[in-house]
Amino acid sequence: MADSPDCDLKSLSPLQLFERVTEQGEKVRALKAGKAPKDEIDAAVRMLLSLKLSYKTTTGQDYQAGLPPKDLVLINNGTTKEEDEDFVDPWNVQTSNAKGVDYDKLIVRFGSSKIDTDLINRIERAIGQKPHRFLRRGIFFSHRDMDQILDAYENKKSFYLYTGRGPSSQAMHVGHLIPFIFTKWLQEVFDVPLVIQLTDDEKYLWKDLTTEKAYEYARENAKDIIACGFDINKTFIFSDLDYLGTSTGFYKNIVKVQKHVTFNQVKGIFGFTDSDCIGKISFPAIQAAPSFSSSFPQIFNGKENIQCLIPCAIDQDPYFRMTRDVAPRIGQPKPALLHSVFFPALQGAQTKMSASDPNSSIFLTDTPKQIKTKINKHAFSGGRDTIEEHRKYGGNCDVDVSFMYLTFFLEDDDRLEQLKQAYTSGELLTGELKKVLIETLQPLIAAHQERRKQVTDEMVKQFMTPRKLAFEF
Repeated sequence: MADSPDCDLKSLSPLQLFERVTEQGEKVRALKAGKAPKDEIDAAVRMLLSLKLSYKTTTGQDYQAGLPPKDLVLINNGTTKEEDEDFVDPWNVQTSNAKGVDYDKLIVRFGSSKIDTDLINRIERAIGQKPHRFLRRGIFFSHRDMDQILDAYENKKSFYLYTGRGPSSQAMHVGHLIPFIFTKWLQEVFDVPLVIQLTDDEKYLWKDLTTEKAYEYARENAKDIIACGFDINKTFIFSDLDYLGTSTGFYKNIVKVQKHVTFNQVKGIFGFTDSDCIGKISFPAIQAAPSFSSSFPQIFNGKENIQCLIPCAIDQDPYFRMTRDVAPRIGQPKPALLHSVFFPALQGAQTKMSASDPNSSIFLTDTPKQIKTKINKHAFSGGRDTIEEHRKYGGNCDVDVSFMYLTFFLEDDDRLEQLKQAYTSGELLTGELKKVLIETLQPLIAAHQERRKQVTDEMVKQFMTPRKLAFEF
């Protein structure tokens, strides 16, 4: 960034100003840590103060590390929102738009970068094969620093993957598979270690669960995750309730994050109130800690400079905006992220699937009959009111849940495009489109159920035992 105080700050957006202040703050800290000459440090501090003043003048808000300008953040602490505003936080997703959340606006508001054709082409060149359908179709649509991950990979430097699951129920639904399907593909094409966090402590704090029940759900969910086909020699799955008590590296990183994030910051980021238990307030540091390789000394041989790539739904981004702000201050590399869209509920894209509402979800335990009934009865249609109108005007794939689900699970791009054209023209009726989805999901879930039957308690124990993986660091 330019350090000249007379640069045209008035032309910058609030988010750009926020990023400039953050970068300058990191520069000041680096100069001080490196014992730079006093006049150089003083000049950098003056620039920082100038940027902070410009930020306050532009936004009417004092700069707070980790807190982008309030008009650009979707976590709103319960305040009134505009009618057409999407609401997204780590626990809730709501929009008034039948097409779902406006992800282009979300990119701007969260300050991430769009996964464009150039980046997808670069990934294809790096791995030497066709990108995953989730990339081709914009299901993973946003990123932070994926270019740095590719730089590292192309220069034969290591990185690792981190994703997670909040085990709030014994059975997972098909929406929960999305990050794991994609993470498995990333692990295979890049050949890197993977850590999977089961946040049973979070579910105990937020839900009406005992610690025993939360841990039981974690182990049951681990079976579904293992059934996705992860390599036991390259994957470590851990429960927070279990691993936190055994890893000094993990706990040290939690404490470091906790020291560098204030109560005001977590209230602003996550909407916590004075009535929330202190466990909720401290939890974000626990989700941040796996972003740092030193949390897993058994895997990385104590090395602290291995960069992390996190595939997740974009509602988890607030945790990692906070993490990325803290990382340089505790001497750690910032994690990179790949963000996915939300998997819509059967009733429509205004909200995401919920494990607590059996009719909003296709569960991994559902029978073929249950899958058929749920889709036929509950899947929101983009079709017309009558067959005659549908034949004349066609259906709307932008709001049709069956078509949305097929974009996630139908591998054949040509077949998907044929269905879109046929439905949009009115040639294909809603019932016929639902039939295609039923015939796609029934064998997929049946195959998953068969793989899960092969996952024993002993296999779960092996995956969840801290150990060295098949990599040298």
